[in-house]
Amino acid sequence: MTRKILIGLLVALILIQFIRPTRNISTGENPNEISKHYAVPEQVHKVLVYSCYDCHSNNTKYPWYTNIQPVGLWLQSHVEDGKRHLNFDEFGTYPEKKAKHKFEEIEETTKTEWMPLESYLIIHGDAKLTKEQWEEMRVWASSLK
Repeated sequence: MTRKILIGLLVALILIQFIRPTRNISTGENPNEISKHYAVPEQVHKVLVYSCYDCHSNNTKYPWYTNIQPVGLWLQSHVEDGKRHLNFDEFGTYPEKKAKHKFEEIEETTKTEWMPLESYLIIHGDAKLTKEQWEEMRVWASSLK
């Protein structure tokens, strides 16, 4: 009985490897990216790209382990959820009221420092922000809300 369960689990694990979620990768220039519509200082833009864009843009840099399922499926759902809340590549399409609200949320996030998620920082330690970067982000977001 136990052997049949283990074999079944192994077969399921092998079969799930054939499921490939759609990748969040865009090509070319994006006219709706936030820096095309709002003043984004160079240092702030660097922080956005290195610490935020993997989950909050249309172009995720996927690590090797996303090719292993169910990890890839979990990560893709995480990216889709992040984009649903905030997408810097679609920021130019946001109505003014929504954009201002997003700047308020960014400012609040800089005060609480709850992004990037700890689970992301485990693998992407270079995405961790310094106090100075948090302050630059806060001042920038506050100036645009």
